[in-house]
Amino acid sequence: MTTAQRYKYIIAWFTENMPIAETELHYSDPFGLLVAVILSAQCTDKRVNMITPRLLADFPTPEVMAASSHEVIFEYIRSISYPNNKAKHLVGMAQKLVSDFGGVMPDDIEQLQTLPGVGRKTANVIASVIFNKPTMAVDTHVFRISERLGLTTNSKNPLQTELELVKHIPPELIPKAHHWLILHGRYVCVARKPKCEECGLRVWCKYYAKA
Repeated sequence: MTTAQRYKYIIAWFTENMPIAETELHYSDPFGLLVAVILSAQCTDKRVNMITPRLLADFPTPEVMAASSHEVIFEYIRSISYPNNKAKHLVGMAQKLVSDFGGVMPDDIEQLQTLPGVGRKTANVIASVIFNKPTMAVDTHVFRISERLGLTTNSKNPLQTELELVKHIPPELIPKAHHWLILHGRYVCVARKPKCEECGLRVWCKYYAKA
């Protein structure tokens, strides 16, 4: 099976079996999503969704959060992973968003990465989900699933995985494909004990073929 064929079959399967694939983070506007994505680093979406309603009710805009302090924000997010660093990132992000971008979320990957707490993965999520750009955010799920399925081969880091995926996936499908891979990794192709017998992709999966 060629790489092109593998991508074709896997994309067709996802298209038919997972026609709706979206982020599981709850948000109502671009700023809310950025806050949620920053908080989600090394933390579950479920935990983030428990914290963001109260946080964003009291700090609904970049301007309001920018006027606060990381000590205040810390009290709202103390039950999340790395709350001290994330509190500093959130306040710094809001302040730079106000000072450099007039409080308006930029749609450019490079500009997004100038915001505190925003790396390439987070920038790609915002560009993809909010602006529907063909950017592929690679988290641990995407990295793992891509290698297991054979969509990538011996990727050394998330950037290699990202570049390989966007080379083969049609641009208009990339925003959805990001969620296909995340959700598949979260619920089926889990890290320690993948549910291969439940997986409709096993016929094209390199990991299953070896197992």
